[in-house]
Amino acid sequence: MDGEERLVSQLTRMGLTSYEARAYGALVRRDSFTAAQVARQAGLPRQRIYDVLGSLVEKGLATTRPGSVVKYAATAPTLAIDRLIFAHRQELAALENEAAALIEELTPAFEAGQEHRDPLEYIEVLRDRRAINERFRELQALVEREILVFTKAPYATPPQENIQGLGVSKSHLARSLYEFSIFEDAPATEGVRQFIEAGEEARFVEELPLKLVIIDEALVMFGMQDPVAGSSDLTMVVIEHPSLATLLKCAFDAVWSRGLTFEEARERYAEEPVPTA
Repeated sequence: MDGEERLVSQLTRMGLTSYEARAYGALVRRDSFTAAQVARQAGLPRQRIYDVLGSLVEKGLATTRPGSVVKYAATAPTLAIDRLIFAHRQELAALENEAAALIEELTPAFEAGQEHRDPLEYIEVLRDRRAINERFRELQALVEREILVFTKAPYATPPQENIQGLGVSKSHLARSLYEFSIFEDAPATEGVRQFIEAGEEARFVEELPLKLVIIDEALVMFGMQDPVAGSSDLTMVVIEHPSLATLLKCAFDAVWSRGLTFEEARERYAEEPVPTA
């Protein structure tokens, strides 16, 4: 940014428009200018220059000098900048007064509102894939002790793309159950292998009942499908409820107890016959 552009940028931060800043920057370079000279010096449109100069005069940053041709002179920078700062101070003082009145007006409603809670506010339903991904990332960041996961397709975040999850597996207790079908997807299989190397305990079963995440025996996230129509779309429910989380952990442990290790599952999958058409 050259000197001229830097000057314009600083003046606009103090409340001038870019045209006013350019015009004032031109005026300070000579004792006085005609409007046409200011337009030419500042590179401004001739049809706008009188409005721009009139605004500078109104703000106290320029004065007029009558004559056969009216000329304009810049107010000394010390006084001009002080006037801009004073205007900001006045605006800030007015804003502070309005803010105080607004706080006084809103506080009673806010305090009264804290007494009215939705009895189901601990339940959150997510259907947008982007929102599901974002919420899952937030939940992984909340893990303090352990995370338990039923992982099955369709994936909101495939294993090979879940970089944040790798970090969680390195620093926390992480156990995940996968379906045998994951071995049909080479990138996903490699992603699972990386999780195991990071410290995750993994088991594999033929089929999982649903997608499930349990965090610290306090918070759960699980997927739901229309039991009649069925759908490939993801619908995830997040519930913060320790009793439910404890119950679901028991179900998780029951499925975990019959799961196979990575090597056992891969060998089992490799032995399965390929369906013929």
